[in-house]
Amino acid sequence: MITLGVALVAAYGVHLVFTACAFGWSGVGPAPRLGGSGRVSLSVRVGRWMTQAGLVGVSVGEFVAVSLVLLVAGVGAGWALFGGVLPGLGVGLFAASAPLASYRVRRGARMAAASEAWPHMIEEIRVMTGAAGRSIPQALLEVGLRGPEELRPAFVAAQREWLLSTDFGRCVGVLKELLADPTADATCETLLVAHDIGGSDLDGRLAELAEDRRADTLGRKDARSKQAGVRFARWFVVVVPLGMALAGLSLGDGRVAYQSGAGQVLVVIGIGLMAACWVWSGRMLRLPEARRVFG
Repeated sequence: MITLGVALVAAYGVHLVFTACAFGWSGVGPAPRLGGSGRVSLSVRVGRWMTQAGLVGVSVGEFVAVSLVLLVAGVGAGWALFGGVLPGLGVGLFAASAPLASYRVRRGARMAAASEAWPHMIEEIRVMTGAAGRSIPQALLEVGLRGPEELRPAFVAAQREWLLSTDFGRCVGVLKELLADPTADATCETLLVAHDIGGSDLDGRLAELAEDRRADTLGRKDARSKQAGVRFARWFVVVVPLGMALAGLSLGDGRVAYQSGAGQVLVVIGIGLMAACWVWSGRMLRLPEARRVFG
């Protein structure tokens, strides 16, 4: 058995050396992973998520630091309220998730603003490249610089790249990286193809794209309006238990009642259930997002 094991290891070593020299493969796997596996690393996903939230200048370390500060503050507040370490830790963990929730709201608002603005921007680009006779790069940048405040920094960076290199492909790459939006990807790719190879159907393509984005935006706005009452009621998941906890301080022994072993366990269970209900209801209310095809 030992001889067989040594032979297998030696054969695999020969395979690694041969494939490295002949095909340039690296790593200890039998073959490199296919690029179409669809898996994206965690760092890439976090970077993409923060870009969509408009946090291009915020590093992951700063994000973690803010969460840790809120964790410590939450532990202190929980200990002062309930008089125990376990409830304090539960409150601290709940408070540490506040930056994540805040940035999720900010990302949603930014994506919604971009979704509402792009149909009108596409129509403007269509008019400027047609009747006004503007070049495609000039029309895209002019329209973008007059667009919503959330999108302008990306267009400023793209304009700087265009002035320095006059390479529309690199300009579009900057826009796609900073906007991180499916509609922006489709629009930029359509304009890039028309700029590179020409074609007389750009007006029709942009008209179809604008109509499709307009229909998607109206559908999402209608869905959000129907969810308005449920989203308001969702806050009771946090407000009602917190109010009951504060009211408990004025009954009986007040804070001392929370310091028993059973009281500490029940408080932790209550905080866990509150967090679970908040996350579960948020998932139920989440609208499906369009996937980036050209990202």
